[in-house]
Amino acid sequence: MALNIFSLGNPRKYMSNKQADLLLQLVEALDAAGSSVKAAEQWAQKRAKELGVPPEKVFASAQEASSLMDSADVESGRVIEGAFDGQNMIDGEGNIYPVPANYASKSKLVEGDKLKLTIADNGAFIYKQIDLVPRKLLVGHLVIDGSQYQVLADKKVFNVLYASVTFYRARVGDQVTIIVPEEGVSKHAAIENVIPQSVVESSAVDISKLEVMA
Repeated sequence: MALNIFSLGNPRKYMSNKQADLLLQLVEALDAAGSSVKAAEQWAQKRAKELGVPPEKVFASAQEASSLMDSADVESGRVIEGAFDGQNMIDGEGNIYPVPANYASKSKLVEGDKLKLTIADNGAFIYKQIDLVPRKLLVGHLVIDGSQYQVLADKKVFNVLYASVTFYRARVGDQVTIIVPEEGVSKHAAIENVIPQSVVESSAVDISKLEVMA
């Protein structure tokens, strides 16, 4: 359940504008994190069904792997920090490190998010989010240009990952919600969700039936 910071009234009445803005950004970040966890759980359940194994085993394996990743950060490996550019991580020297599409999709990474990459002694690449840029949601329609899926929203074109399209089973023409950086110009977006066609149809307004109120 999303946290509503306005449930107790307008926070600007009892805190400064800067504090209220910071609180709103924090709530949005928590909501995004919650959505990422939910998406990961849905993916795990889907994979468990495909593999014919109990979902509990998949979750247990994921938790064990997560623990190993955390220990790897401390015990060994080369650590590099950089920013996500929509497809890869770019470090301070301009070096490019590929980010797995499935990880970027499930984590709902957007351009500018800070990542920490640990290159383990065995050569494994282990990514972890360390700082999220302020983000906002937009609603648009999914299109395809050649082999690149895109979303048309807010009079702009945003590239989206194929892994996200397949995960949400989105089709060209679907109305989707995307996540983009709050500030600056972004060429890429993360898919937040696909709006069901039934919802789109029910929200459509027949202009011919509107009455002009005097």
